[in-house]
Amino acid sequence: MSRDTSSDTETGRVFGAETGHVSDPSPAGERKTTEGRIYTVTGGDWDTFTDSLGADSGDAGPAADERIVINMGPQHPSTHGVLRLVLELEGETVTQLRSVIGYLHTGIEKNIEARTWTQGVTFVTRMDYLGPLFNEAGYCLAVEKLLNIEAPPRAQAIRVMLMELNRISSHLVYLATGGMELGSSTAMTFGFRERETVLHLLEELTGLRMNHAFIRPGGLARDLPAGFEKLVAAFLTEMRKRLPEYDALLTGQPIWRNRLQGVGYLPLDGCMALGITGPVLRSAGLAWDLRKIEPYCGYENYEFDVPTSTEADCFARYLLRVQEMHESLKIIEQCVDKISALSNQPVMVADKKIAWPAQLSVGSDGLGNSLEHVRKIMGQSMESLIHHFKLVTEGFKVPAGQVYTSIESPRGELGFHLVSDGGTRPLRAHVREPSFVNLQAMPAMSEGGLVADVIASVASLDPVMGGVDR
Repeated sequence: MSRDTSSDTETGRVFGAETGHVSDPSPAGERKTTEGRIYTVTGGDWDTFTDSLGADSGDAGPAADERIVINMGPQHPSTHGVLRLVLELEGETVTQLRSVIGYLHTGIEKNIEARTWTQGVTFVTRMDYLGPLFNEAGYCLAVEKLLNIEAPPRAQAIRVMLMELNRISSHLVYLATGGMELGSSTAMTFGFRERETVLHLLEELTGLRMNHAFIRPGGLARDLPAGFEKLVAAFLTEMRKRLPEYDALLTGQPIWRNRLQGVGYLPLDGCMALGITGPVLRSAGLAWDLRKIEPYCGYENYEFDVPTSTEADCFARYLLRVQEMHESLKIIEQCVDKISALSNQPVMVADKKIAWPAQLSVGSDGLGNSLEHVRKIMGQSMESLIHHFKLVTEGFKVPAGQVYTSIESPRGELGFHLVSDGGTRPLRAHVREPSFVNLQAMPAMSEGGLVADVIASVASLDPVMGGVDR
């Protein structure tokens, strides 16, 4: 049986000819929560929807006191993958923002407590996966402080060079992802192109593109390959040619400036109250850089500047990171000279009860002990074989105590709090991760602004969710 229906175009009501039933389809479902009424828009006309809100509140037009709560994320692009933002909106204006984290939780800190001190390196390198060498360096400095030892000068110079290479690659990802999220596909392709250049160089130097586990307690897993100076020199030449392209592409670009200038404003008092560090703090005028304030790995012996600004907005943070890449190139050039001057020096402490793994080399089967070392412990010295076996399986003991060390990562202060009970494994490990702390600034940077500016604010913080959730 066919059903005849007709519609009243003035009221939008639908009449059933047979039943006489009148239905009023709502363009949004409604449910009440502890935060108020929540509307889920499923279709229909938006003006009709806002008019219905006004009718509910007794107003003739759209209701000013009605809120719309939406999820932004977790997705790429715009929220860096696994960050979820719950936004409360009045029109296009953000009235409340809440960050929801935990979607990338890996339990790295607890896993470290079940591993030897050396094995901990392979876990921490995966926290901030865009700055793995900073995780390794900070962790190893904490272990070395408990052991009351210091890595050899050549190892320290190599650590500095690797960290500055890593800083450049991390800032390039900031430019690439931030550009992509704001609609600049050219910035994305440029950023990832240059990052590939850095990762290729890191692979030549350490054997891996990411998650290197190259920095170890007491020094390094192995020395740099022969001829590394030419590789680094070629990289410096290429980057000094390409970095000015970002100024030509973005700095004077009207759309880029309009999307960033005056957006995500966070003054110095707000940074201090929230514990914000890194480029976000320096964009508010404070030249706080642990490489200068509390030097480590010999940073006091390098000449470089700490760029600052007083604009305290997204555009200032962009300019600072570009300037920091130029400063990193200056440090890397000085590192090459220092490493070359220490060409005959070791890269691991001499204490054989700590120096594991030493004598590593790259062979046909990948990274492992050199053939000479294996031949010695297998064929010449039973004591060496027993010592090697126990050191690999049980690990070395660390004196009881606790320590906190911090370094300057691309996102700010990265700190490690380690507690030892005198055994071969950490009793407690906790990380002060800058991305986690800096995310506290999102409400202050976004509330009162437009929803489109939330994207720029997130990008300017440059959070890495592996470090946040760890």
